[in-house]
Amino acid sequence: MSLLTDLVEGARADAEARRSSVSYAELEKLAADAPPALDALEFLRPTERVKILAEVKRASPSRGRLADIPDPAALAVSYETGGASAISVLTEQRRFQGSLDDLRDVRAAVSLPVLRKDFLVDEYQVLEARAAGADLVLLIVSALEQPALARLHSFATSLGMTALVETHDADEVERALDVGAGLIGVNARDLATFELDQDLFGRLADRIPSSVIRVAESAVKTAADVAHYRRAGADVVLVGEALVTGDPVATLQEFLAA
Repeated sequence: MSLLTDLVEGARADAEARRSSVSYAELEKLAADAPPALDALEFLRPTERVKILAEVKRASPSRGRLADIPDPAALAVSYETGGASAISVLTEQRRFQGSLDDLRDVRAAVSLPVLRKDFLVDEYQVLEARAAGADLVLLIVSALEQPALARLHSFATSLGMTALVETHDADEVERALDVGAGLIGVNARDLATFELDQDLFGRLADRIPSSVIRVAESAVKTAADVAHYRRAGADVVLVGEALVTGDPVATLQEFLAA
């Protein structure tokens, strides 16, 4: 079993456990009662400067424990203060040690769009995200057959959310475009092997039309890495580890200046 398959199956099992206490109908009501989702595309729209999608991330399968983050809301506020354009919250609990409570706390603390970053494969998980206040959800192309990708993208859109559609090769970029994605990420990390290829974004960027917002993900440690992605055509750079292991405000400002 690949690591991605393991992550997806774990996330699916955890969602099924939550479903036993919170029904789909209850989630629908919670989602309907939540404030409307922010228009993330407006916040991430390309400008003369790169934008940062700053991540609340305690751990990862490749690096293990990164930071304790006892107060994810306070960290998110520091991201907003430092100039981030949106906040990503890891909610996967087994390998990333996140939770939907983290997402709820962050949503209540900031005025920026908030992304639920997890391994989403069905409508229940997307609805959970909206009920918890998420404005965006992550859809990983390699984790979804095309009909499921199209269905979940459409469902997220119907809830007023934006989908960040994550890709890893040219075929996946085409699949993302086929479902009408307006926000496409290229992840430098291979989710099967967890190896990094920082030049992958540059090889795929020209396949993403200028009308679509391009997000470079992973392999960011320094301002030079942000500049590398910017030169390759990134409108937005997703940054996690470098922010949670250092001074988030100072690091963000340094990255934005790149």
